[in-house]
Amino acid sequence: MAAMDRRAAAVMVVAAILGIVILAGAAASVAAKDWAVGAAGTRRAMRILLVEDDKDLQRLLKKALGEAGYVVDAAADGEEGHFLGDTEPYDAVVLDLGLPKLDGVRVLEKWRKAGKTMPVLILTARDRWSDKVAGFDAGADDYLAKPFYTEELLARLRALLRRAAGFATADIDIGPLHIDTRASRVTLDGNPVKLTSLEYRLLAYLAYHRGKVVSRTELVEHLYDQDFDRDSNTIEVFVGRLRKKLDANLIQTVRGLGYSLEDPALGTSHLPA
Repeated sequence: MAAMDRRAAAVMVVAAILGIVILAGAAASVAAKDWAVGAAGTRRAMRILLVEDDKDLQRLLKKALGEAGYVVDAAADGEEGHFLGDTEPYDAVVLDLGLPKLDGVRVLEKWRKAGKTMPVLILTARDRWSDKVAGFDAGADDYLAKPFYTEELLARLRALLRRAAGFATADIDIGPLHIDTRASRVTLDGNPVKLTSLEYRLLAYLAYHRGKVVSRTELVEHLYDQDFDRDSNTIEVFVGRLRKKLDANLIQTVRGLGYSLEDPALGTSHLPA
């Protein structure tokens, strides 16, 4: 009997050690992802598709967009660009018109015909007014002629994303919470709140969709690019961190569905139980 008790105790010790190792591994995974995504220094919450066949320009734009804090996937021809835009959930697209394999106007027409509604900013070296009209008629939301300043592209992209989310300015106010999406700054009751890159991205994405239930899968798809190691379990960790740093009632869990960012003063009676 004593030997059995010793064996049982040994099993419990091993299980406890394994549990600690697993928890430590999960925490390390979250920390590593937070550092990797936050290395650029600036932070936003949106996933962008860049379709540009000029390798030098694509590299420069991808770098600029990444430094601005966007999650960026890139394609070098119309067929790949159409496939990505048709199968991945992007918040906006930067689309060149003069693409190999499939023209940018045709790509855009196919997206719109398939019901894709993400904002599209078209780029082109074509300067004829008829090309601009063709792009807008195909479903473009804005137009930028080459050559252009990167700062103008970023400003136009910010405006497209704001309009798509229903905001007229770069500021979002939800009860005591204030988010300056241009500067990536957060305050609570006027006091600055320090957030990591992924904490900010998650919060900003929920803010852009305030009052709506956002699933963990959707959050993962918009916080990481297609090549990143995605793990929906880390979302719970980031939500827990945000609740500790903000009003715990701002982010509501809707069991079985996801999360919603709400003004605590308004309550959550309209959300499903």
